[in-house]
Amino acid sequence: MQGNWNNGRAHYRCRFPNEYAVANKLDHPLTVYIREDAILDPLDTWLAESLSASSVEQSLMELDASRPVNDLQIETARRSLEECDRKLSRHRAALEAGADPALVAQWSREVQAERAVAEAHLAMIGSQQTAGGRMGREQIRDVVAALGGLLNVLRKAAPEDKAEVYRELGLTLTYDHETQKVLAEVQTAPTVCA
Repeated sequence: MQGNWNNGRAHYRCRFPNEYAVANKLDHPLTVYIREDAILDPLDTWLAESLSASSVEQSLMELDASRPVNDLQIETARRSLEECDRKLSRHRAALEAGADPALVAQWSREVQAERAVAEAHLAMIGSQQTAGGRMGREQIRDVVAALGGLLNVLRKAAPEDKAEVYRELGLTLTYDHETQKVLAEVQTAPTVCA
């Protein structure tokens, strides 16, 4: 849908049935208009309820679940470091038991190189999190409480600020012209930060 002004009000308009509806065998009216103000208030209310004090714990758990990539990468890097340390201990024990020093030295160099890669990867993940300014659960809870609730903030926000919030949340709206309802979905990226 495209933004459009109609009768002095912001609307969303869809009028391209020949480009996609007919090609995909969809029943689609010639033109669909939806007033922006009919969408924004219910949308902002839904978002505010999702992050209200009563449901903030559930929302925080959902936010944590939506960013498992770094946690998984951190855990993988730490396990790799632990495995490298175990290998180096075994190589030292083999050397002390009389294994060929040249062969043990070669094995140790390979493991030390592997360990250096894991350390660098772990450091990079840590610096990304620090640079990204990712907020912890307590910080998010405090910000929501301090702002007096998301609904008040969204209702008072400038349109471009609202658009940025919606974009950062990965908000998508799907309009069903038969039921005349809008389905709102939020799918945050793992990089959502402060």
